[in-house]
Amino acid sequence: MAGEIPDLLAEVRTGTGKGAARQARREHKVPGIVYGGGADPLPVNFNYHYLIKQLKAGRFLSTLFNLKVEGQEDVRVICRGIQRHVVNGLPEHVDLMRLRRTSRINLFIPVEFINHEKCVGLKRGGMLAVVRPEVELNVLAGEIPEKLVFDLDGLKIGDTITISAIDLPAGTKPTIDRDFVIANISAPRALVASDNEEGAEEEAAEE
Repeated sequence: MAGEIPDLLAEVRTGTGKGAARQARREHKVPGIVYGGGADPLPVNFNYHYLIKQLKAGRFLSTLFNLKVEGQEDVRVICRGIQRHVVNGLPEHVDLMRLRRTSRINLFIPVEFINHEKCVGLKRGGMLAVVRPEVELNVLAGEIPEKLVFDLDGLKIGDTITISAIDLPAGTKPTIDRDFVIANISAPRALVASDNEEGAEEEAAEE
């Protein structure tokens, strides 16, 4: 299961409509709405600087949050849209959707590699070249894996690790519909440089 889901802090917004939204912006807040999940829509406000910090952290649109609003029960949400100012690009409104445990969402899940000491290729000087440290998966909101784990035991130089080599939890599937590369065991740099030099010498001799 997923580790600790990050909190997202907001406050209830008094009133709805354009007037309430404009008032929120005058108070250096960003209005938003929480909908779905079988409950009534909830108008909220975010502290402007707090929201900017969250956005700069990255992956805001694909992160599952634990929404905390005073006077309301905590609820899992995911952002479904950010309206931005047409000139400066700053956020003006945030749409959040409540999630049930059976809801399906796309999230980036980190990949962890274990048993480096048992990897034949690494023992012989090879390097683990990670192409995708995170993989976007379609998952159930109630069954989110904390990470994907791949065992390096026995891998040799030149071996490639693809998504099909990783055991995914039941009900979880990649968003990319092909067997893409996660990492590979590449040759030592010294060996690559030596091969390049030999190739250059052979070409020179042929000329």
